Amino acid sequence: MKKSRFIAKAIKTPYWTPKINYVNIILKVLRGKIRNGDIIAISEKALSTALGNLIDEQNVKPSLLAKFIAYFWMRIVWGYFLGVLCRLKSETLIRLRNYPLSAGAKHKQVALTYVGFLQALMWGSEGGIDGSNLPYSIVSLPLKNPIEIASEIRNVVRKVFGLDISVMIVDTDRTFNFRNFYFTYRRTAFKHIHNFFGFIAYVLGSVVRLRSWATPVAFVGEEIHVSEAVRIAKLVDRVRGYGVGRNVWEMAEKFNVRLNEVSWGMLKKVVHKPVVIVRKVHFQRHSKLSRI
Repeated sequence: MKKSRFIAKAIKTPYWTPKINYVNIILKVLRGKIRNGDIIAISEKALSTALGNLIDEQNVKPSLLAKFIAYFWMRIVWGYFLGVLCRLKSETLIRLRNYPLSAGAKHKQVALTYVGFLQALMWGSEGGIDGSNLPYSIVSLPLKNPIEIASEIRNVVRKVFGLDISVMIVDTDRTFNFRNFYFTYRRTAFKHIHNFFGFIAYVLGSVVRLRSWATPVAFVGEEIHVSEAVRIAKLVDRVRGYGVGRNVWEMAEKFNVRLNEVSWGMLKKVVHKPVVIVRKVHFQRHSKLSRI
């Protein structure tokens, strides 16, 4: 199959807080910028935040299993064995070896409750649960109905602008592929990407050094092949950036505070780009948009 070429532009928006009217924001920032056939890619975490799909871990009571995972599994197994096998960065290994026991156990309890045991054994972003770019002890949960949300956004954009566009919801979690077989360790509504075995899928893909991509969580619109979908997701991930950090440790370091001391006010001062316009092109160079 001949590969298409895509260009992308990340769009700055205000920071998305719970109950914000994200549809109005999307319409406002897209006006005058989109064309027929464009793909509008949106961050899953931004959507979860706007929808209030959040958990405050401060008051969570961890079980003995959650405490065991935080202490032994994270500090020892990931810090000294699995992390090394998966070639995690040295600073990440150090953080895992000093994994916070109290807050970490609460976080693992949330993972056990909402995404299950095998996901809770991941070293981070368990099943799509994410605390980066969120304040205090709050984490976002993966969307339960991403297809419906993407469809709603597509329908509104088509109605307002009269354009035939597609919508993709994207997460930074990795999707791996071996030839034409694509798999990930978190739930995704995109067909032909298989989700199985939780953290084991991540370890397998990392140890074998399979090629990895960002994950298209959902897609509605013109039919697209899985190989193009993951390429678009990776492009979106690259042009969008990481806000205040790839994880909670980087976020806290940027603000020079403890892990649970980042506030809504701090986050609102940072540039956020939850919306990306992706366009298929038929030429080789473009001065303003990133290309893949």
